[in-house]
Amino acid sequence: MGNASGFYGDRFDALREMLTGGPLDVLTGDYLAELTMLILGRSRLKDPQKGYATTFLRQLEEGLGLAHERGVKIVANAGGLNPAGLAAAVRKLAGKVGVPVTVAHVEGDSLPVPDGFLTANAYLGGSGIAACLLAGADVVVTGRVTDAALVTGSAAAHFGWGPGDLDALAGAVVAGHVLECGTQATGGNHAFFREHDPARLRRPGFPLAEIRADGSSVITKHEGTGGVVDLSTVTAQLLYETGGARYAGPDVTARLDTVRLATDGPDRVRIDGVRGEAPPPTLKAGLTRLGGWRNEVVFVLTGLDVEAKARLVRDQFADALERGGARPPAEVRWELARTDHADADTEERASALLRLVVRDQDAEAVGRAVSGAAIELALGSYPGFHVTAPPGKGAPYGVFEARPVPAAEVEHIAVLPDGTRQEMRPPPRTQELAEVEDPPLPAPYPSGPTRRAPLGLIAGARSGDKGGDANVGVWVRDDDAWRWLAHELSVERFKQLLPETADLTVVRHVLPNLRALNFTVHGLLGEGVAAQARFDPQAKALGEWLRSRWLPIPVSLLADGPLPEVTA
Repeated sequence: MGNASGFYGDRFDALREMLTGGPLDVLTGDYLAELTMLILGRSRLKDPQKGYATTFLRQLEEGLGLAHERGVKIVANAGGLNPAGLAAAVRKLAGKVGVPVTVAHVEGDSLPVPDGFLTANAYLGGSGIAACLLAGADVVVTGRVTDAALVTGSAAAHFGWGPGDLDALAGAVVAGHVLECGTQATGGNHAFFREHDPARLRRPGFPLAEIRADGSSVITKHEGTGGVVDLSTVTAQLLYETGGARYAGPDVTARLDTVRLATDGPDRVRIDGVRGEAPPPTLKAGLTRLGGWRNEVVFVLTGLDVEAKARLVRDQFADALERGGARPPAEVRWELARTDHADADTEERASALLRLVVRDQDAEAVGRAVSGAAIELALGSYPGFHVTAPPGKGAPYGVFEARPVPAAEVEHIAVLPDGTRQEMRPPPRTQELAEVEDPPLPAPYPSGPTRRAPLGLIAGARSGDKGGDANVGVWVRDDDAWRWLAHELSVERFKQLLPETADLTVVRHVLPNLRALNFTVHGLLGEGVAAQARFDPQAKALGEWLRSRWLPIPVSLLADGPLPEVTA
């Protein structure tokens, strides 16, 4: 099984590359993210016939024939808010290009939309996909299913798994989670990228999973493609946007604390040992709505007296708003990024950025009043006044909310190639989610001389978003480093290193098999990525910030080279 898309907007030619690059049985594509549903919701307001990922259709103009020639099934969640519409469009395309394929789709994820919201969708599992494939579908498109369901459904159809095959399903969930973000599994966005030949990372190939009947798998990529698959790249993706030991889904709850990784040859990592438990009785439902209006102005402060220049423009902006008689926006955020360098050899390197973000329920409050107040300072403010772009009239921003819904109350319909509507029943057995007690920590690393150095010299990290929360997975690559990390990087130390999290609830999860700690930071992202309230609204670089922070590290764990002096 392969992947050809990690998000709506991923590399366009990946589908063709995966179909022509080597053997495949099934090619999946993940097009949906929390923000994507909001984008598709607004698209559907303009045209009720849309609401799906149109890029997927354009990729199929060439890919449909290639898949048919090679006997490859295509399974994608590109249907978004209108899987029936996309299925019809694929059939029309197949007729146009003369490729005799059968098309099916999965629906039922769409929920009644509460007042004030734009979309509401439950995250379905893989049983509908399996039913479509067993009925002979060559192409299956879905609405909102879990990202891993593209893999679990396809594998269940191939191997004949039922809802009681929990360990096998859990193994497929883990493989699906590794595949879902495309090239993040093959060296993309990887903490230790400098350890590899830059030429290999220039254009990483998309990942594959060789899945076996027991749910174990090997993560790899087509021979000759760029990128790297090793224990570290797979560990990084396993930690991405996950939390504790129990990784819940509609089909099964996978126990991430049972995952075992092993090298299986060049660019091959074996995953086995995964245990599964009955899924919870509820499904995750994602709701999106327009949260209000926002505007942004970035002032450039060059040369000397940067802090004083920032104070001046903030005071002047507040005064201009007051004199204009406008009500101040409900939320006003200033952030000074000291990107300037002393005695810089270019003007850009001599400059800092002062970012103003305003938000309000009223478009007028963030529109002309704000842009006018900013621009009228142009000739009467700090020396060297300019902004990165002319202020605009503001734009709407979105909010994502997650709510549980009883699985028994959600339709899950497989619409087979002949039009038959097959209702999928919820799993016969469920289990309420409960936290897993942290396992015993390894023996502490022996005390000895330390140096103050960046955590990233020995630890990798990958971070991301889930609604308003952020996740930071941190891992090391040998047992000695794990003995140190497990005791050193407590919640308290995490908050010290990332002061932005000091007043928030941070939960630490311990995953010894991966030599990893996974931190969930509740509320860091406010109302989520679509609200764009934070400088890094998806927390993509939160882990790299953590890796850049200095702390005392045992000298014996640090590689040879120029390092700061011994401190203890």
